Amino acid sequence: MKRNLKTLFKFLLLSGVTVVFTVLLFRIFKIKSTFEERRGLPVEANEVRIIRSERIDWHDYETIRKDGLRSGTGEHGKPAYLSAAESKNYDKLYKVNGFNAALSDKIPLDRAVPDIRHKGCQTKKYLKDLPSVSVIVPFHNEHWTTLLRTAYSVVNRSPPHLLKEVILVDDFSSKEFSKKPLDDYLAANLTKVRTIHLPERSGLIRARLAGAKEATADVLVFLDSHTEANINWLPPLLEPIAQDYRTCVCPFIDVIQYETFEYRAQDEGARGAFDWEFFYKRLPLLPEDLEHPTEPFKSPVMAGGLFAISSRFFWELGGYDEGLDIWGGEQYELSFKIWQCGGQMVDAPCSRVGHIYRKFAPFPNPGKGDFVGRNYRRVAEVWMDEYAEYLYRRRPHYRNIDPGDLSKQKGLRKDLNCKPFKWFMEKVAFDLPLKYPPVEPGDFGMGEIRNIGAPELCVDSGHKDRDQVVAVSECVKGTGKSAEQNFTLTWHKDIRVKGKTLCFDVSDPNDKADVTLYPCHGSQGNQYWRYDVEKQWFLHGGNPRCLDCDPGQKRLYVTKCDDQSKTQKWRLENVNLTMIADWENVGVKL
Repeated sequence: MKRNLKTLFKFLLLSGVTVVFTVLLFRIFKIKSTFEERRGLPVEANEVRIIRSERIDWHDYETIRKDGLRSGTGEHGKPAYLSAAESKNYDKLYKVNGFNAALSDKIPLDRAVPDIRHKGCQTKKYLKDLPSVSVIVPFHNEHWTTLLRTAYSVVNRSPPHLLKEVILVDDFSSKEFSKKPLDDYLAANLTKVRTIHLPERSGLIRARLAGAKEATADVLVFLDSHTEANINWLPPLLEPIAQDYRTCVCPFIDVIQYETFEYRAQDEGARGAFDWEFFYKRLPLLPEDLEHPTEPFKSPVMAGGLFAISSRFFWELGGYDEGLDIWGGEQYELSFKIWQCGGQMVDAPCSRVGHIYRKFAPFPNPGKGDFVGRNYRRVAEVWMDEYAEYLYRRRPHYRNIDPGDLSKQKGLRKDLNCKPFKWFMEKVAFDLPLKYPPVEPGDFGMGEIRNIGAPELCVDSGHKDRDQVVAVSECVKGTGKSAEQNFTLTWHKDIRVKGKTLCFDVSDPNDKADVTLYPCHGSQGNQYWRYDVEKQWFLHGGNPRCLDCDPGQKRLYVTKCDDQSKTQKWRLENVNLTMIADWENVGVKL
């Protein structure tokens, strides 16, 4: 009996020592791992790591309460307008900014914005331990108040101990307030914000690199210079990176309307993509993404201007390709190598940032020649393998552009053991070819669109720009007169002005809604059209209305379909009957 007790005592003593030793060993490995991570050193795969999973509510309820009490011009993102007396500088400032800068000057720099997140975001908790942040904002001749409003929104809506710094990168601005007045203002009012001034015009890509090289925090967040961070925007960007440093995270980008500064949603999420001319496109959310509307979802390509990435991973990837000039292609280059070189990219629905989409670019680009084409060729040659051929088929002149020395970038791809582009297309952008096939099918029809009820009238876009109304006018074919009456019913199932990337768009659900021009987005919806050969109808939308016109007023619109109406009948000059017969399969089974 005594021997058994003695044996049991030895066993318990040995077990206790083993537990204590194991705990100490775990703590040593954790300290070593954390220390090496902070130094930017790699952590060995076989090391034991303890990840703290405690989550907290990061909302700043006091700031939210104070914002709720605010009133005034533009507060809470409501549309604002100038009075007649306030409009004297409107034209002058509009021409140099591409938006209503005179109105911006009337709106508080720290205005409240509407919380338009999904309701689930309001109760969502995030990891207590999150990395520190450097926010990098490149700018060239940005208007004073929109630039400062960007800075204020970041400082006011970020947890202070997470936000280490905001770096404004002045890309050789010529506006006087961008120099010493800006530095003095920041020193007096926004101590976490500073400006670095580049000695020459370098372009967006190199300005971002300059800011990234100055940054000292764990995570780099890149923003445009006319943005406004929304409520609790930062924790949703940081948690996926805290869980895996090789994750790049993009916020939802909301719209700040360039004329009224109204803050509103652009949509409720889509996955970034591209067509084979390298126009940025979007893919619908997957069913599993729709089931979890507050969770980050994977996205093949970033929009480019707003994203978060760990400093460690950014520099492991070589940052941006320094051979890229000014702007163009940088979002594809970074997106491809994130995915192909062991990382992933997600959009965070609970992080929202408003962005002013200018009416027009107000200043010339500093680059010479086709610098965008050169950038695209560099990206294609380094990352796209045999798929680069599809880009060159759309843009044959790219073949003749000298991309410069690619040895460093190709060496980086080899050193990082990056996957082929075919893997990216099959595993990440697997449904992109369904929307944007590398080899395009033919179009459904093209030519003039002539009205049957008033055969002297044709649809005429009148050489108009986006957001302008399409009408009907006298047909000009064979008359020698000039007009814009040549259209294509494309395989995208939209109607495009020949030679332009403008499509017929109807966003008004009311009866007799005008047809306007809007940049083609290939996602159907407001731009979905089909042609009924038998009835000679142009049908718009999923709950179709028919294209119609008022011959007297020369007005074009959509309305309820009527078999008896002759003005709802149209003759499309050249119709591909084979394609029309296979309508349902085109763009779906390719």
